[in-house]
Amino acid sequence: MSTEKTFWIWILLALLLFQSCKKTTESSEAEQLAKVIQTVQDFSLYDKEAYPLGIHTDSIERKYVSFAKQQLEALKSIDAKNLTETQHISLQLLQFKLQNDLDEYQYQMHLNPIQADQGFHLSLNYRIRPILSIEDAGKYLGTLRAIPDFVDQHFVLMRSGIEKGISQPKVIFEGYESTYEDHIVDKAEESPFYGPLQKLPATIPPGKQDSLRQEAKTLIAQQVVPSFKRIKLFFEEEYIPNTRTAIGVSETPNGQEFYQNRINYYTTSNEYTAEDIHQIGLKEVALIRAEMEKIINDLQFQGSFGDFLTFLRTDEQFYAKSGEELLMHARDIAKRLDAELPKFFKTLPRRPYGVKKVPDAIAPKYTRGRYSPPSKETEPGYYLVNTYKLDSRPLYVLPSLTAHEAVPGHHLQGALNHELGDSIPQFRRNMYLSAYGEGWALYTEFLANKMGIYRTPYEEFGKLTYEMWRACRLVVDTGIHAKGWTRQAAVDYMLDNTALSVHEVNTEIDRYIAWPGQALSYKVGELKIRELRKKAEKALGEAFDIRTFHEVILEQGTVTLPILEQRINNYMTTNKQ
Repeated sequence: MSTEKTFWIWILLALLLFQSCKKTTESSEAEQLAKVIQTVQDFSLYDKEAYPLGIHTDSIERKYVSFAKQQLEALKSIDAKNLTETQHISLQLLQFKLQNDLDEYQYQMHLNPIQADQGFHLSLNYRIRPILSIEDAGKYLGTLRAIPDFVDQHFVLMRSGIEKGISQPKVIFEGYESTYEDHIVDKAEESPFYGPLQKLPATIPPGKQDSLRQEAKTLIAQQVVPSFKRIKLFFEEEYIPNTRTAIGVSETPNGQEFYQNRINYYTTSNEYTAEDIHQIGLKEVALIRAEMEKIINDLQFQGSFGDFLTFLRTDEQFYAKSGEELLMHARDIAKRLDAELPKFFKTLPRRPYGVKKVPDAIAPKYTRGRYSPPSKETEPGYYLVNTYKLDSRPLYVLPSLTAHEAVPGHHLQGALNHELGDSIPQFRRNMYLSAYGEGWALYTEFLANKMGIYRTPYEEFGKLTYEMWRACRLVVDTGIHAKGWTRQAAVDYMLDNTALSVHEVNTEIDRYIAWPGQALSYKVGELKIRELRKKAEKALGEAFDIRTFHEVILEQGTVTLPILEQRINNYMTTNKQ
């Protein structure tokens, strides 16, 4: 055999060995990642059937933190260069999730389990769902039995929070009695928790239905109602009197550091300081204000900007006369949006959604509307519309609200995320990041304009006032938590720049006070998506396709904004002509 032939044989063998080693390395890294993902997904701190409302103690939190640290260390040893794009995204998202879990414990967020319109006791309202089988009935009664321990555990956490200076500010608790008093009833049948028992499926024999109803009445009378009485006593005599007076989180222990941490989490990046976001907000407010002024001028309205807002807030033509009328308008807009979806999306979700009112028990402190995802495979998603205090629910913002909460906003994105299939790990199908999810939903309010949903100048103004609302959040949230704004200063800023009702402005400000940083995610996410769309349109020219662009945004499910930007950059590189 010649020397030259021998040489080339050795070269070929070396190449084959290199390829084999490379494949082994790639397989090893992917397997290691899959193992960590499965470990996280399988991990459970307790028997979920035995504890349907969970276990909420500091010791259980510490146990989880120890586990999360171990898994985060395991992820750090994985070489991302040897992973596919989907695997790399899974690695980044799991790291992001676990790090936030550690951050939340570091700042002891579990000791403050309430907000202005959310909280441990308010979450129980979402457990009130239709009973479709005898199995459902058994689980529902198990939930009712678990309420007393669930309440007691949260009392312990919140008492510890008060001792450490971790609480909500006193100012958000005006009218807070509405969050528990509807559950303090004289007869079990009057309780919202009895509602699912009133109409049971025919598959449950009549005799069994009677026994289920009787058991539910007993549990409500002896455990549920007494638990809400204790909640009332706890808040009014123990918790609220000892809450803080300062509204900004920066004035609490480690508050400035905590606020920056929440900014990083809710924007899914380390790109912004509070001052950066405040200035972005001021710039956006000025731009949107100019567009609003143009509509006012085009309508030839005689009066100032403030006068026009007063007109919108008070003229009867802009308000429904009944809750059912408001729901009817919402359903009409939803069906018109449904019809436009194929023009803008390649992939549509299989799961449907319904439109119904916000439950009475939570409506007074609830936002104008919200999306409620299904809790199991046999349920639809729901677009919840608040029919409480109709004179604060103008019809001209309903198109924007519907696009945001239903389609092409939260329902479309959330349902597609859930339907991604086994190629995406379960933790990602269940994941929600506000910068992506809320940014997408706010972007779809802009997209709905291209769908022809806004049919009057007032609805166009409604779209802008919703956009202004989110821009004002950047100013107000950072004003409250980083610049020492008073509550009244925040209220005045919102009233001066948006057409939101006085009631809505007050509920919104309480929400920002109680939930530092979350309100920043909407506009930051939306600005990023619009920036990326503009960039792609410019780079691709006639090759740009809106359906493909949306597919790239949605096809990997929930991601951070840096991951999304990288995906759009790859899309532009691949499709340039």
